[in-house]
Amino acid sequence: MATSKKTIAKSAKAHRGAKPAAPLTLRELNRALLGRQLLLARGKLAAPAALERIAGLQAQMPGPPYVGLWSRLADFDRRPLADALVARTVVRAPLFRGTLHEVSTADYARFRAVVAPVLHRAFAGMNADRLKGIDAVALSEEARPFLQGSPRTQDDVRNFLGSRHPELDLRMLGHAVRLHLPMVQVPEPFAGSWNYPAMPRFALADAWIGRPLATATAPDELIRRYLAAFGPATARDFQTWCGLSGMAADFERLRPELRVVTDEEGHELFDLPGALRPDATTPAPPRFLPEFDNVLLAHHDRSRIIAEEHRAKVFLPGLRVEPTFLIDGFVAGTWDNVRLKKAVTMIIKPFDPIPPKARDALLAEAERLTRFLEPDVETWTVSLAGHS
Repeated sequence: MATSKKTIAKSAKAHRGAKPAAPLTLRELNRALLGRQLLLARGKLAAPAALERIAGLQAQMPGPPYVGLWSRLADFDRRPLADALVARTVVRAPLFRGTLHEVSTADYARFRAVVAPVLHRAFAGMNADRLKGIDAVALSEEARPFLQGSPRTQDDVRNFLGSRHPELDLRMLGHAVRLHLPMVQVPEPFAGSWNYPAMPRFALADAWIGRPLATATAPDELIRRYLAAFGPATARDFQTWCGLSGMAADFERLRPELRVVTDEEGHELFDLPGALRPDATTPAPPRFLPEFDNVLLAHHDRSRIIAEEHRAKVFLPGLRVEPTFLIDGFVAGTWDNVRLKKAVTMIIKPFDPIPPKARDALLAEAERLTRFLEPDVETWTVSLAGHS
């Protein structure tokens, strides 16, 4: 999935000395994001390739990645992703921003060392009083043989280390290992629902995927992957997405092989030469996004996908991010599925009245998603709040 350096250099040379391009409008940035994220037209890709194309999906809960791929892939059902997790071509593990993500196994092996500082910093930023006496690196190495014997739950790891270090905070022991040792969650065989129980087991990553992880820490390839999935963007946008800091110098170093454009505010944005840039008038059909979808979390300036006045309705206290839907490419409201025995209702809560032309397409998409999420019920209903 990586862009050839030779191709990048050739394209960059063609752009040097060219007449400055007109600033990109908000709608052009929006259509670039949606096109690269497979939200303008659904793609026909296998789950690992799709996850590489969109640079992974946040997976704090097991269900959202299925919704994220359903909205991005044609004729998607649960089994291909579930099978990819069991076949170890996709993994669920702590990664970008220190949070659980589902990415291709190849990308996890490639990028885990690059974002290791993010994971370490997430641990160091926890309650200082509870971290007293904890040497995270030493404890992680102490836990390694225990994890090599068999996949273990976080409680297993805490109890193992707690029996040896009763003076230390039990919960912090688990966090220390999870954020310092490369580990992935072990999926359960597909049984018609999601692949992970409430208390999943963890395995050492290199043992689970069957090969060593890359040790290179340079961010260059991750920057290129980010721009391919979310560009044009700034170094600060990249930092917001992955959690790394101090990336401005790296973007400057890569400037000769990147394309540099501006937005209407005069901000300089970096991109890959020849990257997908749909016309601003390209139709954007209604799309439903799950909780924590990366399309909402991949930029410091999120105006290309959500208006400022709507942010507080989507980004909630406790770092929660509501499931949303898009109308004409922008976040237009939130949604929720409510199940009662053998009936389910999707409740759509728009921020503003839905234009009549978009309403029918939105409701049709909502019913398809509800049937995907709840295939075993007898009745599916969609309720559009504020409409009779």
